Amino acid sequence: MNAKKISLLVGIVVVLALLLSSSAALAKPPATEPVEKWCKGVRIVFFPGGPAGGVFANNVYNGARQAELDLGPEVEYVFSDWNPQKMIQQFREAAATKPDGICVMGHPGDEAFGPLIEDAIAQGIIVTSQNTTLPTLEEKYASKGFGYVGQDLYGSGFALGTEAVKRFGLKAGDRAMVWGLLSQPTRGLRTKGVIDALEKAGLVVDYIEIDAATNKDPAAGTPTFAGYVSAHPDVKLVVTDHGGLTATLETYLKAAGKGPDDIYGAGFDLSPATVAAIKGGWTDLVIDQQPWLQGYLPILQVCLTKVYGFSGLHIDTGGGFADKDNIDFLAPLAEKEIR
Repeated sequence: MNAKKISLLVGIVVVLALLLSSSAALAKPPATEPVEKWCKGVRIVFFPGGPAGGVFANNVYNGARQAELDLGPEVEYVFSDWNPQKMIQQFREAAATKPDGICVMGHPGDEAFGPLIEDAIAQGIIVTSQNTTLPTLEEKYASKGFGYVGQDLYGSGFALGTEAVKRFGLKAGDRAMVWGLLSQPTRGLRTKGVIDALEKAGLVVDYIEIDAATNKDPAAGTPTFAGYVSAHPDVKLVVTDHGGLTATLETYLKAAGKGPDDIYGAGFDLSPATVAAIKGGWTDLVIDQQPWLQGYLPILQVCLTKVYGFSGLHIDTGGGFADKDNIDFLAPLAEKEIR
């Protein structure tokens, strides 16, 4: 090959390289300045409800934490062991620090929470609720950003009771035990919904109030459960109106000397333990109220109100059922504490 041809080939290669380089540069998106998170600088106190790391409360916390990372506010987390009196005192302390917003669990109810929340709102603090409604306060202060994220409490309880009767072929005269929280003014509506549905179907319902020790640490209720089953060997259905107790149902049944097919088990909220219990036949029906959303959306609510002046949003996080037919899909999400 002569020098002229070599020179021509080299020229073609150089041109092609330049064209490719130019094409790549055109395809590359232009550099942009990092976008500042739109809720940066907003300070929020958030109540996940239960003990740190506890079933359900941790899902709520994970949702709130993700919203904090996505939106940019500064969030302080306050855990309450599901104790309404503790929530009241902690709210008082939180309001004294004058944050931009407070996201509360509504367990203490309108009457107990009312004066404190009204005073906080008067000071310019945005207050919103999750998990348990505060209907009077929400109606009064919706224009100031007071919203709700959670289930329709009575409706979800009634739905679970109705579905349990239908799925398990229960009939009038059959015995059921409901372990719940009727003593709490608004939170107790879910328990009441379960009882009403079962009694409407003609079942004999034995009610047990979840005591403070079991509310905080579900394992503490094991002797209570075993004692009840021993005294009522004909019980066919147990409904646990508490995510932590639902997650402990396998332990309760084993302690009572029962196998996975001896008593139908129904309850609320997914967790890795509940997933395992459903797969093993120990738990038969669970309502998933999507607690991760009960963490994420209240943070978003405060940010929307503080930055853009939006009013309160009332969001039902749903009442889908989890059982052996769909648990394989939900299991990986439950393991990540998202569902």
